[in-house]
Amino acid sequence: MKALIVEDSATLCAIYEAYLRGIGLEIFFATTLQEARQSLHNVKPDFVLLDIELPDGNGLELMAGLDNVAPKPVIVVMTGHGSDWAERALAEGASDFLAKPFDSIRLRVTVQNAMRRKELNDQIGALSERRDKLGGLVGVSASIRSVYDTIERIAAADGTVLITGESGSGKELAARAVHDLSARAPDPFVIADCAAMSGGTIERELFGEDRRDSPAGWIHQGLVARAEGGTLFLDEVAELDFAAQSLLLRFLESGVFRSSGTGEETSTPVRIIACTNRDLLEEVRAGRLREDLYYRLQVLPIRMPALRERLEDVPILATTILQRLARQTGKTFDPLTDDVSKRLCGYAWPGNVRQLENMLRWMTAMLVGTSISTSIIDDAIAQFDDTFEGRHSVNETVADNVDDTQAITPLWLVEKRAIQQAIDVSDGNINRAAALLEVAPSTIYRKMQTWKNSGA
Repeated sequence: MKALIVEDSATLCAIYEAYLRGIGLEIFFATTLQEARQSLHNVKPDFVLLDIELPDGNGLELMAGLDNVAPKPVIVVMTGHGSDWAERALAEGASDFLAKPFDSIRLRVTVQNAMRRKELNDQIGALSERRDKLGGLVGVSASIRSVYDTIERIAAADGTVLITGESGSGKELAARAVHDLSARAPDPFVIADCAAMSGGTIERELFGEDRRDSPAGWIHQGLVARAEGGTLFLDEVAELDFAAQSLLLRFLESGVFRSSGTGEETSTPVRIIACTNRDLLEEVRAGRLREDLYYRLQVLPIRMPALRERLEDVPILATTILQRLARQTGKTFDPLTDDVSKRLCGYAWPGNVRQLENMLRWMTAMLVGTSISTSIIDDAIAQFDDTFEGRHSVNETVADNVDDTQAITPLWLVEKRAIQQAIDVSDGNINRAAALLEVAPSTIYRKMQTWKNSGA
């Protein structure tokens, strides 16, 4: 990482450089506000150690222009003057605060924390940018994050992909994400409904029909030709009968095909992504799927987790779906309450994301007003699940113990009371209060600023 030290004393610059030696920083210096502004654009530092008192202005003026700097550096402010400057610096976006004088250990720890924060921010930014290309796939659970990582790696390859998972778990969304993240993204994504094809129709549907020599004189373009350069998605590939499987296997093995009505073989660059809600190995054992086709398909596998395996994602999914429904219907919905989120997370969702979306569509049609209650969630789920018994089938351990939870004080309030008590005992001296609490003064300033911004 590149670090910019903005300090008017050349001696202190040299001392700080010595303190920070060996932690992986390429260090640059600026002794005036003007030099610091130039260095922001020329050096593009990842980290800035900023003194507030400079010969040609206040160091905080440098922070006002950071919106025009990309990537935005992490800033730690240092000054020998009181808490007012600390609060102002944190309010304007500083990552941390150092009160002069400070020793080498304090500086190194503060800078290393800032470096880790910068790395995390960069990772989150890169992740968000990639996630934008994952289409309708939504969630933060460990299982869905694993799917994201698998999709990103597989997209860079160019082999055949097999996506497995229960009905409604998002297999088509995963296939589209692989396509959109790959080099084939500018070319077509074509869907073949394997459940609707048989040995008698697959040849025509996949490879087309050429009748230019016949009196009719027409051509039916097959799905493979339509997907040229892009991706052909074989939806529910296990539904193909043996005759259709043989035709598909030959195409996967050779990469060439022959349109019905012509003797000419054609080769078309296309990537195959197949999906199924069945256990293909079990299909092979049962004699319903060719073993050689299974191994041709099982090259780059992706398993989509069932929604019950990632229940923590349900409120996020529900919110995303409701936002889309709001745009489609012109309705407005209040944010989901904690009780509603718990109710959604307590149901097993046997129909997966598709069931969740259908339930929310029904709820949208029936909802009067903008507030979503647990009772209408229960009614909506019951429309799609005859076995659903309302709130008793939902894990409401927390909700059913409201009397117990009312006695628990939120952690942030415990912290606030402890910090305020330490400040009162120290007659308002933040450094002394920090020593009593065994934390850095900047921690107190940062928390006070957070509470101030939130109105807590």
